[in-house]
Amino acid sequence: MMTKHLTLAGLLAGFTSLPAWAQSVDPQGLEIIGKPDNGSMGFQPAVTELAADLQWLDGMILVIITAITVLVVALLIWVMIRYNSKRNPTPASFTHHTPVEIAWTVVPILILVGIGAWSLPILFRQQEIPTADLTIKAIGNQWYWSYEYVDDDFGFDSYMIGAPALGGENMKTPEVIEQLQEAGYSEDEWLLATDTAVVIPVNKTVVIQVTGSDVIHSWTVPAFGVKQDAVPGRLAELWFTAEQEGVYFGQCSELCGQAHAYMPITVKVVSEEAYQEWLGAAREEYAGIPQPVNVASAD
Repeated sequence: MMTKHLTLAGLLAGFTSLPAWAQSVDPQGLEIIGKPDNGSMGFQPAVTELAADLQWLDGMILVIITAITVLVVALLIWVMIRYNSKRNPTPASFTHHTPVEIAWTVVPILILVGIGAWSLPILFRQQEIPTADLTIKAIGNQWYWSYEYVDDDFGFDSYMIGAPALGGENMKTPEVIEQLQEAGYSEDEWLLATDTAVVIPVNKTVVIQVTGSDVIHSWTVPAFGVKQDAVPGRLAELWFTAEQEGVYFGQCSELCGQAHAYMPITVKVVSEEAYQEWLGAAREEYAGIPQPVNVASAD
């Protein structure tokens, strides 16, 4: 005879932990990686191919413009010393020097062509949207983000922890610090952390469809190397594949009104197993789709 035993303890645990799961995958050992640090210079760690390409291109162009600057300054200093009135009391009378004129025309052209040859493939790689493993729609609002998991028919709003919509005052009060800690963040993550994060699996191609509901916003995550304006009435796309688990922060990067500075972006990159667990809880909380129940069979 077959009898079915419901794993009641597991079910109760799932119900009690559901809001926490849908709101946060942290702490769970996730490292905060994509975060601005006071006094630091340079880029955030690149965790996507796109970000690595952009940072390499920036470094390469920096070398070129530094070399040009050093050359021009050196030439100016040499001319000031060699051709000042004391050392050269009788100035030359010619007005043209064909070889020099050809050089200062051809060399900049070659430099620009080289920069274009390196940068255009990187630009095209950003614009060519691949087949998505996961599609998310990001909608910019004054002043928060709404997200829709297109393939799973649910969505949620994402507010900065401490925003007025959550009962805060856009100030780091003891209540806000307590909210940050309860969500798994530290006091340093104020203005960066949101009450509900975007959760995605590691090493999967994610396509973000970006639009706005009122004015122009911009969905930006520096560690992913992505930025896309959210224009009302238009649907734009960006993509990335995050290669490292962790917590990453972004920001609306288009001036959108009085509270523009208070609509951050929080993305949590987790393992496939953690993502599937979060996804089941999120479906139930946001779409009312019950999670599968574990059933054990015995004779």
